[in-house]
Amino acid sequence: MDTTPSLLTEAPAPAAAEPWSGMVPVDDTALAATDTGGAGTPVVYLNGQFATQGYWRRVTAELGADWRHITYDERARGRKSRRSADYSFEASVRDVHAVLDARGVERAVVVGWSYGAFVAAHFAERNPGRTAGVVMVEGAQPYDWLDEAMERRIRTMFGRLGYVLPLLRPTGLTPRMTGRQMAECNIELGRLARAAVLGPVLDRITVPARYVVASGTSLGSKGDEQERIRAGLTAVTERNPHIKISAKVASNHGAILKKDFAAVADAVRDVRA
Repeated sequence: MDTTPSLLTEAPAPAAAEPWSGMVPVDDTALAATDTGGAGTPVVYLNGQFATQGYWRRVTAELGADWRHITYDERARGRKSRRSADYSFEASVRDVHAVLDARGVERAVVVGWSYGAFVAAHFAERNPGRTAGVVMVEGAQPYDWLDEAMERRIRTMFGRLGYVLPLLRPTGLTPRMTGRQMAECNIELGRLARAAVLGPVLDRITVPARYVVASGTSLGSKGDEQERIRAGLTAVTERNPHIKISAKVASNHGAILKKDFAAVADAVRDVRA
């Protein structure tokens, strides 16, 4: 009998993480987070600008227990995440690191919808070693939609909402932010979406990246504006072979996670393959 040790030994299976939910401290605040645990590939989900982690429940159910799902509410969002002195985009990128560190995750698939897609793109570009793949759902599409007139309209709109927001906050449906803070977040995103700013970020992504895009219009858009924004992705995919459009679905921007969750799950599987 040959007792020579084999040089080809199987790597040990990754240890299964325990399910967990709680608060993740970061900077001057703390974020409400949930980790389903398990030994599957970790996936961290990044929400729309004023949305909550509950929006991902259909996607995580579709992917199932073979994956480790990590969700969280951004600063002052949801029922529990605390207020902060910093609601900037850079703070949102830092928060991804904080959540992954808190859960002991070195590398994950990063999935973002709307505002979260921008955060996902920047995180993947800056941290290829920590990103197993990136899925951008109806966001991170380079387009110059912000001008001075639009900035004024955004500030006016959120200024008018200032009287309603305190009434809705106990439900967790609106962030614990002032109308002015919400307006500035939107304006900052418009600046980050400009082709000259976002384009180079996307060009530098070196991990598998997929877009899932919606169809038609949604709240706040006019005419065929959103379709023109989506059309700009053709140039993005032509410049960077790591990026592909996984699916263009029938639902609009706001309904995509509810109605086309299966397409989002397929894109997650694709970047891991």
